Amino acid sequence: MFIDKVTIDVSSGRGGDGAVSFRREKYVPMGGPDGGDGGRGGDIVLESDASLNSLGNFRFQKKFQAAHGENGTGNNRSGKDAKSLCIKVPVGTVVFDEKTGYLLYDFTEDGQSYVVAAGGRGGNGNQHYANATRQAPRFSKPGDESVKKKLILELKTIADVGLVGFPNVGKSTLLSKITNAKPKIANYHFTTLSPNLGIVAYKDADDFVVADIPGLIEGASEGVGLGHDFLRHIERTKMIVHIIDASGSEGRDPIEDFGKINAELAGYSQKLAERVQVVALNKCDLISSSQASKIKSHFAALGYDVFAISAATGKGVGELLDFVISILPGIESEVLFFTEEDIEIYSPAPVQEYETKVENGIYYLSGIMPTRLLRSVNLSDYESSTYFARVLKGKGILKELEDLGMKDGDTLNVCGFSFEYYS
Repeated sequence: MFIDKVTIDVSSGRGGDGAVSFRREKYVPMGGPDGGDGGRGGDIVLESDASLNSLGNFRFQKKFQAAHGENGTGNNRSGKDAKSLCIKVPVGTVVFDEKTGYLLYDFTEDGQSYVVAAGGRGGNGNQHYANATRQAPRFSKPGDESVKKKLILELKTIADVGLVGFPNVGKSTLLSKITNAKPKIANYHFTTLSPNLGIVAYKDADDFVVADIPGLIEGASEGVGLGHDFLRHIERTKMIVHIIDASGSEGRDPIEDFGKINAELAGYSQKLAERVQVVALNKCDLISSSQASKIKSHFAALGYDVFAISAATGKGVGELLDFVISILPGIESEVLFFTEEDIEIYSPAPVQEYETKVENGIYYLSGIMPTRLLRSVNLSDYESSTYFARVLKGKGILKELEDLGMKDGDTLNVCGFSFEYYS
């Protein structure tokens, strides 16, 4: 099943906690601290894989969790770092952060990788907190929390040439004629519901990739039908071959059809309107040569290179391919729909580390920083509780609470734990 847009949840691994431990050996009854450090949590890594052509792998699995780092142990043993979790995506995948809307990465080549969520750092063991005045620290540092993100993955087909046109004009027939692709071909609309790719090996020219883009309809650029789903696959093509049913076999006007399709391309992206475009008048075997010449003259007068072909019989297809291979190498590559300047470095808004307030005479301190600090100390231990107070003072938090009116004897609630404050 071809899937070209999915939303997934990723979560990196949490860092392991540092250990609180003291050296205890037969002849060393009062050994110093030897708590090891926690290991680093696993990263979430996206990697492009040319063997994939759809995001169908995410149809049933949409949540990914990397392993957590191991906790440190005694005897200065550090916990093991967790392995990164690698998620394969097709070449042509664009990654967005759902919350911010930022474009995070654009995979345009095989083997590219991007760390989308870094694992948490491991915490320090108590061995790091020993000094001349604090020789037996009974606290350590917990590991950093994991990073959680909701990502939008969009697959934009990468091809050198895109075949566009209304439904049932012969795009799939032409693709099958010039490549080994086996698209569905039938005399009804929307036989093609997803892009088909084929490689053209013609004469002594370099091989190039052709994409049969599903038939567009009026309003596609505004999202009518599957408009946006189809249009995103034309964005990366170097040139466009516009297939037109010159016979008007379904009662359509080929000249009007051309204008409508180009209006949809321009409405979706101005860059699409500026692509090199060649006109292929298909089904010319069903009309007279004079009728074909008249239509051809119209588009030639507009400045387009025009070729009268019959995808069914192969007539004129060689001349079309001769022209394509003659100009394709000279077209400046615009494989990247997003330039490096477009890709913003993901820098989320700073997280508020703590919050202070006073209600009904009780002073409150909450947030990420005090929660982590509480996890790292042993309040029943004098040195550890002294360290706790020193950190709050060093960060200016106690001064901030005092400015709110807190004084000796008042109650301070830190993340649900109540203390009687004394300066």
